[in-house]
Amino acid sequence: MLTVAVGWQVYGLTGRALDLGLIGLVQFLPAVMLLLWAGHVADRHDRRRIARICQAAEALVALALAAGSAMGWITEYAIFALVFVVGGVRAFETPSLQAMLPALVPSRLLPQAVASSATATQTAIVIGPAAGGLIYIGGPAWTYGTCAAMFVTATALTRRIRYEHILRAREPATLRSVFAGLAFLRSRPAMLGAVTLDMVAVLLGGVTALLPIYARDILQTGPWGLGFLRSAPALGALTMALWLARRPLQRHAGRTMFTAVAVFGAVTIVFGLSRWFPLSFAALVLLGASDMISVVVRASLIQLGTPDAMRGRVSAVNAMFIGTSNQLGEFESGVTAAWLGTVPSVVIGGIGTILAVLLGMRLFPQLTNIDRLESVRHV
Repeated sequence: MLTVAVGWQVYGLTGRALDLGLIGLVQFLPAVMLLLWAGHVADRHDRRRIARICQAAEALVALALAAGSAMGWITEYAIFALVFVVGGVRAFETPSLQAMLPALVPSRLLPQAVASSATATQTAIVIGPAAGGLIYIGGPAWTYGTCAAMFVTATALTRRIRYEHILRAREPATLRSVFAGLAFLRSRPAMLGAVTLDMVAVLLGGVTALLPIYARDILQTGPWGLGFLRSAPALGALTMALWLARRPLQRHAGRTMFTAVAVFGAVTIVFGLSRWFPLSFAALVLLGASDMISVVVRASLIQLGTPDAMRGRVSAVNAMFIGTSNQLGEFESGVTAAWLGTVPSVVIGGIGTILAVLLGMRLFPQLTNIDRLESVRHV
């Protein structure tokens, strides 16, 4: 909901595609600066408490956006500043939440747990943008106020999570300890390949920053159309997550991931060229479904192959590669659209994603050859 409101409001204030890319950049900068440190914090402190503090901070940011919109003092610069704060907060929230999941279920059920967790997340992402677009009709303050209420609810729910987490001795924060997650991934070629492939795909194939342009100028819809376009990838991801929760991947996990990323690139091209709303919506649904296969494989590989004492730092590296590439990808899309035009930007990104798959299969044969996810412990 927050993403829809911010994108629509900024584009309404400035009318510049570059500013939509800047929204991604101002989230990327604090994340890339803080994520490795945040992973160290997640391995040395109570992960639930970190998550609660972060969610409370996000509630305050949403309230500030609501107040600024209602009182008329909001500008694109104020929005950028508040989004910058959100980027910094999520740098700490993301690895803390991700590192909790393996402690809640037996390792043999982790792939299904990852899919089930993704189901919950994608359900929210399906409902949120569509609802946010409809609420925005009443004004941005209503959408931001609803976001604040949801963040407060998340804070209360996180407090009720119960799991065993042994807090080890708090070693000094040295460069070696902070960068330990990166060193761990480098020693695991299959895991590094999965993270790198997903990062490149998101970086090149990111279309979400340009959805306000597609909604308003190409597909000729209003904020409701933007909300549905934002929800479409999540709808596909939700459907695939439900399927994988009931029917987890049994064989050929590595090749399945490469195939899914190639499909991601192909449907990105279809979306870029489409001028028909139903086709654009369908392409985004398939984009989300293919991305979810990649997410489940990658997350399962990382969580199964990482000891608990390292999960915060490894999750932080994963978030830095994948999560920040979402924001950097939005910036790349905005810059490319400003230079070459909106449609060429999306199509080039899709072609680049397919080329990255072909290159990745040669660079990371260990990932290509993974059959069963449980075998990652021996990769």
